[in-house]
Amino acid sequence: MHYQTLGQAGPRISTIGLGAMSFAGAFGATDLETSLECLDAAYAAGINFIDTANIYGMGRSEEVIATWLRTRKADVVIASKCGIQRNSDRPVNNDPAYIRQELEGSLRRLGVERIDLYYLHRVDPNVPLEASIGTMAELQAEGKIGGYGLSEAAPYTVRRAHDIAPCTAVQNEYSLWTRLPELGLIQTCSALGITFVPFSPLARGVLTDRYPDVTQMAETDFRRGLPRFQPDNYRRNLAMVDEFRQLAAQMGVTTSALAMAWVLSRGAHLVPIPGTRTAAHVQDWVTADQITLSAADLDEIERCLPVGFAYGDRYSDALSRTPERYC
Repeated sequence: MHYQTLGQAGPRISTIGLGAMSFAGAFGATDLETSLECLDAAYAAGINFIDTANIYGMGRSEEVIATWLRTRKADVVIASKCGIQRNSDRPVNNDPAYIRQELEGSLRRLGVERIDLYYLHRVDPNVPLEASIGTMAELQAEGKIGGYGLSEAAPYTVRRAHDIAPCTAVQNEYSLWTRLPELGLIQTCSALGITFVPFSPLARGVLTDRYPDVTQMAETDFRRGLPRFQPDNYRRNLAMVDEFRQLAAQMGVTTSALAMAWVLSRGAHLVPIPGTRTAAHVQDWVTADQITLSAADLDEIERCLPVGFAYGDRYSDALSRTPERYC
């Protein structure tokens, strides 16, 4: 596993991190033992960067990580988030008092005194950025967080926030089937020395050797309501990905490892955080940073999955309300 500095002056983190949304059941049922085994496998492979949020299972994901930290005594860099609320009238809250309240809850659930990276999970258009980012800077000065980040933010917000207080990381969905960050966000992060953290780099399980079976998904599975997983769109998407899977097999790697290697090829400041529930899935992609893609390889990947290939939007109309839009 390779390592790099988080942001300009943060701790050393693995080039591949681990997303912990799955530990709260967002992509199907799981249990504590399975989640702990997943964390063990990731850590044994050299992954020391774990990403969670207060909203994942309403604290459940953070509690799973706390159990693992308490029982394994692992030395890892933890990222968590606040800002999303289960409130249809106000789905995003960046009020300074709310940020502090939610941070205290995350610290308690994680069983730590400091969170290495703390994100605004979404940007609240009703709170001046100077107030929310100012609060993050205060928390950093107080030693409660190591640095702050932004999630699903536009390049212009990243620049404004960074002018108020240096931003450590920006997290957005990015994969072969979601490439919007290429239109300015990845470049902005590179220019400012900000780590870019792609979430869902495996297209929510589609860019793997085993396609998710929508008909078998639990009612609570996050993907059931996404346009790309609706029957007509999903059938067309799998037909597109079939050729990419064949390419991976020809190259002697798993589909997920090739998809991750492509993400890593997009810039040295990218640290993808695939989310998974099992130790077995970790093994499918954990060596992706050892794969070097040639110009010919990249051309062939682009031929198989050209930019914009996915059928359907990445989010439903309801979920599309809170990410910032640009371009």
